[in-house]
Amino acid sequence: MAASLQIILRKKPNKTGECPLAIRITKNRRSTYKYIGLRIRKEFWDDKKKRVKKTHPDSKKLNKLIKARIREAKKGMVTLQTKDKDASVHYMKKEIYRSKRKLSFFEFAQEHLDEAELAGKHGRFIAESAYTSYILKFSKTKGLTFNDIDERFLKRFKIYLRKKHSLKEVSVMNVLVYIRLLYNKAIREGIVKRKHYPFGAGKVKIKFPESEKIGLTREEILTIEGLTDLTELEIHARNVWLYCFYFAGIRVSDALRARWSDIRDGRLYYRMSKNSKLLSLKIPEKVYPILDYYKREKRDANDYIFPEMKGVDLTDSKKVYNRLRNGNSKLNIRLKSIAEKAKIDKKLTMHIARHSFGNIAGDNIHPLMLQKLYRHSDLKTTINYQSSFIHKEADDALDKVINF
Repeated sequence: MAASLQIILRKKPNKTGECPLAIRITKNRRSTYKYIGLRIRKEFWDDKKKRVKKTHPDSKKLNKLIKARIREAKKGMVTLQTKDKDASVHYMKKEIYRSKRKLSFFEFAQEHLDEAELAGKHGRFIAESAYTSYILKFSKTKGLTFNDIDERFLKRFKIYLRKKHSLKEVSVMNVLVYIRLLYNKAIREGIVKRKHYPFGAGKVKIKFPESEKIGLTREEILTIEGLTDLTELEIHARNVWLYCFYFAGIRVSDALRARWSDIRDGRLYYRMSKNSKLLSLKIPEKVYPILDYYKREKRDANDYIFPEMKGVDLTDSKKVYNRLRNGNSKLNIRLKSIAEKAKIDKKLTMHIARHSFGNIAGDNIHPLMLQKLYRHSDLKTTINYQSSFIHKEADDALDKVINF
């Protein structure tokens, strides 16, 4: 019996609600699966036509990639069945994808980057392209293999990143995480054996330094609220920053995506861009004056509240990403001048709105409630995040020892 190939969407979603696409190889009623490195939400998959629906912003690119992967697999299957008609599905899968074992590190990395770009993960694509460039400049050869990336290579590479590119420890660790990600992926695809894995116990460890989280105080926020000598652009930046702060540190990407239709019955309803969670928060009284400021520009219920996303082509995920990134950058420029006018010597950015909420919440709000407000999936994440802003017990203990 001849074998068959079909692209399918597997049912088990990840934390963000996306399911993996895989090529199913079937023969004699037995099947095996080869994941192609792409994930989408179920509502974007047409199971009858076996393709991504047009409602997905990157449907054309994704369907093009899927066709290429099926064509590649069919070519390998035809060649194999000509040689061995009795091959099992597992043997066929192994042999069809055997050619990948000859891929260099950079060829494999390029496949990974292409998948990220086609999936619309532009932030990751930009960051990981830069990481790949660092590795290429250090290795000085496009023929670098995974076997070449051993403990000595990584230790020398860390020194290179610090000295040559002046990267801080967090950035150095991010590059190593990228290499580890590709290494694990290459092991799964049979390109390199696990015995060569250079990370883990007794080998190269990836340890991020504790990040410093500094938020504004109540007094500093009141000062910002009361500033009267601001330009129109600065007023807008303050409005967006306060909007984020008032909604428990909502991310700027979610704030700029907010539409008038998201506001119903005195509540804000929105889906987080980071993990696609649906959330609802009461609209604080302080938010209403901000909303009133933009009502004159409201065209219809589906219009954006803030101007950054107006007119963007939502079918082009790259344009959406660039609009959000540029909007955030311009807001941060205005916030710097606002901090100067408010005589605040802390770095004021859009992300500091989240830290400021945490700083003021301190240990006054129960962690379970903060978990809900922060939209964290895990309570441990909330506790670790909030630990940067809880100082009272340590301060009291210090006073008890030294005040004599």
